Amino acid sequence: MAHLSVDIGGRPGVDCRGFCEYCYFKHVRDTPPFGCRYCPPFRKGCDYCSRSVREYYSGFKDLRDIADDVLARLQAIPDEVSRITISGGGDPSCYPRFRDLIELLASMEAPLHIGYTSGKGFDDPGIADFLVESGLAEISFTVFSVRPELRKRYMHDPTPEASLAVLERLCGEIDVYAACVVLPGVNDGPVLEETCRWLEERGAKGIIMMRFANRTDQGLILGNAPVIPGHPVQEVAGFRDMVTALSRKFRMKVSGTPLWDPQIGSPFALAAEPDLVAKLPRLERRASVITGRIAAPFIESILSQCGKGAQVVPVEKEIACLITIDDLRSLDPGALEPLVIIPGRAFVYDREAELVLSRDGVPRTVMRGPETLTADAETSMGMERGQVLALEMEAFADLVRLINRYGSA
Repeated sequence: MAHLSVDIGGRPGVDCRGFCEYCYFKHVRDTPPFGCRYCPPFRKGCDYCSRSVREYYSGFKDLRDIADDVLARLQAIPDEVSRITISGGGDPSCYPRFRDLIELLASMEAPLHIGYTSGKGFDDPGIADFLVESGLAEISFTVFSVRPELRKRYMHDPTPEASLAVLERLCGEIDVYAACVVLPGVNDGPVLEETCRWLEERGAKGIIMMRFANRTDQGLILGNAPVIPGHPVQEVAGFRDMVTALSRKFRMKVSGTPLWDPQIGSPFALAAEPDLVAKLPRLERRASVITGRIAAPFIESILSQCGKGAQVVPVEKEIACLITIDDLRSLDPGALEPLVIIPGRAFVYDREAELVLSRDGVPRTVMRGPETLTADAETSMGMERGQVLALEMEAFADLVRLINRYGSA
């Protein structure tokens, strides 16, 4: 069974009826290529770390081009398609030929999934019935608030009542996972509880809270900080406490990013499972493992249970996969082991990393660790605890084996 992803293109802020007030693409500037795991060995920069990271498209793709691409990919897929996911840089609900697109994909008779929508393109509540009848099985819907005036003010939704009517109808018929960027002082507190209650009463499967980011160390690496000058942000511990408190008040699944999924205990659910950690390979050699500020204590906890040898080094950047060369420049290379492991998805050019981390005259080898060591809430939303633990067990086993093979004695 195959999963087919359909990319419709589109530009953030342009093909979505305008930037939401909190959108982290709002102030994105042209930035030099960061470097990443996809770059060729002798050139810094590739399509992913120069264009895709900014979700840069020229606009929505023509429906005929989408159809041709789908047909070509179907011919290369040997299995039956079990799921079709619609995604893009723009908002699918704002796609000019949205109904035609849905009809085209529905003809394949596979469950449809809209990977993200703000709903700002839904002006007619009747579109909900059309989607259900066309086989839409799951949707990720950014709600922000169920108060129309807040959606209008902060999402710039021209028809918030219609958008909420569509959301309400879908909640009663298909799997709806709501998303909410939490702006302190705007849609948190009682307003957020009201939103959660409204969603639960109408049948939503869950809601994921997204902490508002406004600083470079929180992940705004595209020259786009601050998103809202002067607006306060929640620190990680307070945000996690908020998610925990809400999860105890509602039956639907409540989780948050960057922390956490109370139902599963992720990210890094493995840290609370010593019997499983005991089954990982033992550390036999030494290496420095660089990671983000949030993940560091969890990774330290797990690797320390595997033995001595892994020096976990946090940078100021909170999210490990958004580490850039500037984060590595802030480290003291003299405190690092001869083997340095950086996050698999870090936006760093490997050869440049070696130069920066060897600037004290001691040559160091830089290698990338597993692509991911855990499942954040956006990923774990549709997973069971056993699946998350299996993912973490495999990833940490790969990390330990990497250290044992290339680390220093």
